[in-house]
Amino acid sequence: MKVVIIGGVAAGASAAARLRRLDEFAEIVMVEKGPAISYANCGLPYHVGGVIPDRDDLLVMSAEGFRKRFNVDVRVNCEATAIDRAAKTVTVRNADGTVEALPYDRLLLSTGSLPIRIPIPGLPDDRVFTLNSLTDMDRLIAAARGAKSALVLGGGAIGVETAENLARRGLKTTLVEKAPNILPAMLDPEMATWAEDALRETGIDLRTKRTVGAWAGGVATLDDGAAVPADLVVMALGVRPNSALAKAAGLDLGPRGHIKVDCHLQTSDPDIFAAGDAVVVEGSAIALAGPANKQGRIAAANVAKGNNPDSYCSITPQTGASVVKVGGLAVAATGLPESRLGDDTASLRVMYAHPMDHAGYYPGAVPMHLKFVLDEDEKILGAQAVGPAGVVTQMGVLSVALQRGMRPMDVSDFDLCYAPPYGSAKAPVNMLGMIAENIEDDLTRPITPTQIPGGAFLLDVREPAEVAAGTIPGAVNIPLGDLRGRLAELPKERPIVAFCKVGQRGYFAERILAQRGYDVFNLSGGYTTWLACKKAGLL
Repeated sequence: MKVVIIGGVAAGASAAARLRRLDEFAEIVMVEKGPAISYANCGLPYHVGGVIPDRDDLLVMSAEGFRKRFNVDVRVNCEATAIDRAAKTVTVRNADGTVEALPYDRLLLSTGSLPIRIPIPGLPDDRVFTLNSLTDMDRLIAAARGAKSALVLGGGAIGVETAENLARRGLKTTLVEKAPNILPAMLDPEMATWAEDALRETGIDLRTKRTVGAWAGGVATLDDGAAVPADLVVMALGVRPNSALAKAAGLDLGPRGHIKVDCHLQTSDPDIFAAGDAVVVEGSAIALAGPANKQGRIAAANVAKGNNPDSYCSITPQTGASVVKVGGLAVAATGLPESRLGDDTASLRVMYAHPMDHAGYYPGAVPMHLKFVLDEDEKILGAQAVGPAGVVTQMGVLSVALQRGMRPMDVSDFDLCYAPPYGSAKAPVNMLGMIAENIEDDLTRPITPTQIPGGAFLLDVREPAEVAAGTIPGAVNIPLGDLRGRLAELPKERPIVAFCKVGQRGYFAERILAQRGYDVFNLSGGYTTWLACKKAGLL
């Protein structure tokens, strides 16, 4: 069997290695337009900032090493220019300039993605940079050596990481994001407040709800008229699928230009498979290294099975689980944020929790900030977390629950590791599951700060010393321990919203009052969540 793989890095290289392990005798040619076939793309920003000091540490395997280990005809600096589906050949331009038609029985496309660039009046090309390849990285580092300031456009993962690492190099760095908050594909505005504070602590000048209008003489002018220094400009505006080759070959594409594949990673041509950033799998397109590697592995397995589709492996739907380092915090998410679930959010059930990352009595405990989004049928739609490194574990657990179609209350029973230095007897995800369980059993009616009904009686059940540091305007303070003795002060004719610092005492108050006939809600996440919503401009 002759197999041609177009593109290396995550999906292509993993597919080539897997295919060789499955079929020792297949003739495999891997064509890579760039100089490296397997490198740590996610590590590029950290070499820019010197966190990863040695460039060679980003190289997973050299072309020569790959050839020797897997007996694959690896061609770097070699560009595929056309696919002839009728003749089953791929036309390539080799590194020496020669043109060749490579025959195939099966073809695998791993063409990846291309960074999005936008025109900015006055900005010359030699001042514009992206960070999508080793070549991009080398070019950015060379320019940064002679620069004093940098402007990063786009507050997604790459934008945040690049801005942080340029600041680490000593450049005065401004990050501009058009959306109301950074990491909008992961976080809702109120959850982003903690991440944005952490980013500003690194020295970055963060401007949200802004765009760039023009550039001149090392200064960029924003749409509000503000001028920011910008010796160089990094465009981190996201990526688009590199699917031109597939389009020219007549393969079916999705609405945003991705190569359409089924659950077997098979395109509209049964002899052509595709994997990685360039594909949309049954309506889902996720440009992340984890899914790309898994897709490459499954595509290779199906290529090896030949014309026997009944035995093909299927890709499990991915949730988009991701994590980003922001200053001293980790930001992790799975599924979709509330802000990306459309206009019909009234039926959503949203829960917040702010537990400590490990047992509070063990030194060094710090808070995690978690958000859980369910639909009206209590199906998990997404979750978000900001805090110390432990939030990654919590989101990983919730991602599996989402991927496997589990009910949110199932999470309450997950058996997770515990010791005081590392966690709590009730893990944060257990707590979210228990809240969901209480909702199902009609034991609680949590509401978010934006859902507080007009005319509600706001009941602050914290201690007076806590209230002195701040409370919701108009709230009445009755400490939880005094509540049963002061019931006469509460109205029966108005809805009551009980709250504390993070939600637990508010829930205790809710149970006291609900069993006495009061129309009572608990403010999910308490005053901590209310402050975040206020800071995000949601109130």
